[in-house]
Formats: sequence, C-alpha cells, structure tokens
Amino acid sequence: QVQLVESGGGLVQAGGSLRLSCAASGGAFSRYIMKWYRQAPGKERELVGTITTTGGSTNYADSVEGRFTISRDNAKNTVYLQMNSLKPEDTAVYYCNARVSSLTYWGKGTLVTVSS
Repeated sequence: QVQLVESGGGLVQAGGSLRLSCAASGGAFSRYIMKWYRQAPGKERELVGTITTTGGSTNYADSVEGRFTISRDNAKNTVYLQMNSLKPEDTAVYYCNARVSSLTYWGKGTLVTVSS
C-alpha cells in the first residue's frame, strides 16, 4: 500500500513562494508517475502538473506554467512543487498523486492560502 504525505503548505502573500513536498512510502517510488493536483473552494480538482518516473519530463497547466516547477528525488522518495509568484487564485488544497499501471494513490492534501 502506497502512502503519500504532503507538507509545506501555509499562508503566503501574493508574489511570494512556497515549496511543497510529498513523501512516499510503501512502494517503488521510482516507478511512479507523479502528479500534483489542486482544489480551490467550490471548484473541481484540477491537474497542476506531472513529472515522469525519472524526472526527465514535466508538463504544467497553463495557469501555472512558468511559475511552478515540479521535481523529484527518487533516492528520497519525494516529489516537490516549487511555487513562485503566487497569486490569490492559487489558493487551494494541493494533492500529491502517484500512478503506476492501473493503480493510483492520493495524499490527503496540504492547504495553500495566498493573501492579496
């Protein structure tokens, strides 16, 4: 059973930065495609970005392209989301997601609040 635990959320002013972490346990982390999602109050969960198993390729939602960066450290079983130039509309609960074959796992999320 794979467990994912996000951390690093909090309150930040617009224009600031945060780095989220997602620590994985219970499986072969280097085999997982990792994704970050977010869900703002009253809205559907949306994909923020994806990183491949080796970290060699990433892609992002248009809304965060150029501001957010996903990276991973397979030796530490951890994926990161570096968020820069934060905007109030980035306020959401951020979730880590792991996918391998037909299996998918979710963390419980970490709240990011961006004040104007």
